[in-house]
Amino acid sequence: MSGKFSGHKIRVMRKELGMSIKDLAEASNLSTGLISQIERDLVSPSVNAMLRIVDALHTTMGEFFDDVPSRKKPLIIRGGAHTMVDRDDIKRRIRILSPPEHKNYQVVEMRFEPMEDPKGPPPASHEGEEFGFILAGNLTVVIDEIAYRVESGDSIAFDSTSPHTYINYSKDPCLSIWVYTAPVY
Repeated sequence: MSGKFSGHKIRVMRKELGMSIKDLAEASNLSTGLISQIERDLVSPSVNAMLRIVDALHTTMGEFFDDVPSRKKPLIIRGGAHTMVDRDDIKRRIRILSPPEHKNYQVVEMRFEPMEDPKGPPPASHEGEEFGFILAGNLTVVIDEIAYRVESGDSIAFDSTSPHTYINYSKDPCLSIWVYTAPVY
């Protein structure tokens, strides 16, 4: 790991957690004198001492080096920068809201246009779970050949390994937010 170590960052994080030097010393099983010296950059901690401090502060080692960006900083995706996916074949417009590097979940906004075909698209299945929230309009979600109608303000959650499809039987578009535990788009 490159970069200059910053003991000051330990002090800032400790104070953010409402811990005194004594609290951090007890939680890390180190002396108060050593913690004080490390925070004032008078001494560099050993790897063992650093691991104890990291554990006591519930953080990562990288937080205390100048050139390593903090994982706590938010990632902002501006309005016009979201990836759009148009699925004309199933009359669906998808805006991916979550960052592409997130592998544990995906959040999308979906606009379902009214369907002319009363059967809708064929059912599909995939790994993970889904959660949907209807912002406007209504939607029929078919899971394992059972139809569930969800309307504006309703939410639905289910196991994505079950065959499922979405059908908008109304005359108006349906706007919704979906969360997938395994990215789909």
